[in-house]
Amino acid sequence: MTATTRNESPREKRVARLPLIDPETTSGDIRASFDRMPVKLNIFRMMAHAEANMIPAMRLGNSILHKQKLSAVNRELLILQAAQLEGGAYEWRQHVPIALGVGCTQEQIDAIERADYDAAALGEAERALLKFGREVVENVRVAEATFAAARNHFSDQEIVESIVALGFYMMMARLTEATETDLDPAAGMKVYDGGKRPGG
Repeated sequence: MTATTRNESPREKRVARLPLIDPETTSGDIRASFDRMPVKLNIFRMMAHAEANMIPAMRLGNSILHKQKLSAVNRELLILQAAQLEGGAYEWRQHVPIALGVGCTQEQIDAIERADYDAAALGEAERALLKFGREVVENVRVAEATFAAARNHFSDQEIVESIVALGFYMMMARLTEATETDLDPAAGMKVYDGGKRPGG
């Protein structure tokens, strides 16, 4: 299966199990956050049900996308890996264009969709990172050899940032899949660029 066929999945016809919050009915920090968004994606409209958690979660997500030492390419490879392993159709759709926009190749994306972490499109460091990521997602604990291989290529800071990124997008996949959040057209790059602005 390629990234294109995933985007054409019949699952895009699903209807959310909970109503999507109308941004016009929100107030305070949540309303201000919606007002700054270039696209009011359904994932944020679903998250808005958790009023106490939405803004802190969005700040964490923004810090992952824009402030980590981990490179943008490696971050997006991990995000797509989490989406693929967790069945996060929503996250996959939004992050494929981001991944391409920051420098990932279609061949790398296809390798992640196949869960082929030895693919020729991936460099040695990327292979080590994705094998590490798979164990974080699937096993929670990481084998000593897998951890050591990742540390050969990445700093302590990048290792922890990788775990944070994986955990955040595992949560987002659970949010969108458990609620069957309606899939938006891919607008991830516009949202990503919007998050670079002060207060984004």
